[in-house]
Amino acid sequence: MTTPYHPPVKRSVEIAGHKTSISLEPLYWELLKQAAGAEGLPINALVARIDAERIKAPVPPGLAGAIRLWLVAWLARRMG
Repeated sequence: MTTPYHPPVKRSVEIAGHKTSISLEPLYWELLKQAAGAEGLPINALVARIDAERIKAPVPPGLAGAIRLWLVAWLARRMG
């Protein structure tokens, strides 16, 4: 990727046996792939885990927003 400034790209994922589409910028798709690898999970499993966590929030964000927030928190933890 030459620039982080790119419109969202829609991709299909499967959560609990149901397909859904998520629109994320390519930078976030790449980070999600890296995070899934680091967590030892397929992307679908990581998205399902993020989805389960977001649903528990008092005011749950949308799934794409939850993924972005989770990835920022994941990066912050890795940076120490």
